[in-house]
Amino acid sequence: MKGNLKTCLTLFITFLKIGAFTFGGGYAMIPIIEKEMVEKHKWIKSEDILDIFAIAESTPGPIAINSATFIGYKIGGVFGSFCATFGVVLPSFTIISIISLVLREFSDIKAVQYAFNGIRAGVLALIIKALVSMYKKAPKDIFSYILMGVSFVLAAFTEINVIFVIIGCGLAGLINSLIIKRRVKE
Repeated sequence: MKGNLKTCLTLFITFLKIGAFTFGGGYAMIPIIEKEMVEKHKWIKSEDILDIFAIAESTPGPIAINSATFIGYKIGGVFGSFCATFGVVLPSFTIISIISLVLREFSDIKAVQYAFNGIRAGVLALIIKALVSMYKKAPKDIFSYILMGVSFVLAAFTEINVIFVIIGCGLAGLINSLIIKRRVKE
């Protein structure tokens, strides 16, 4: 399937739609990416999508772009990666370019302010949906709950850079899995 022009075009159009009709950034796109990749196109298995989002989140750059790049590469190779990434970026680039030209003219209009308030509420709902979806797929054991709680406290209430929190979580997960493997061998 890699390199197939039709597949790459489908990747581009799919991610173009995701980028064009999802407001609120990458986290708001997660449920839509999941639905398109797992349910509609069946390119990615349900159990693999959480890993893709974890990799996309832990690498530098926006999660939507990293997800598109990773999924595009997995489905269509280098050209698929380019098509998916370009598709997800193009709408935002176009919209931001247009908005920047006219925002000052319309920012004082009450209807525009109310529209942005509504968009913010919708974005919050999409982010919460992504949280619930990822929680359902995450491991549910005491270690995971403790790690999740500590990570939240560190990210929300301290000045510690979230990169260090992510690295720390990765190391804690690695150490935990090594300890579990060692116990199983004994």
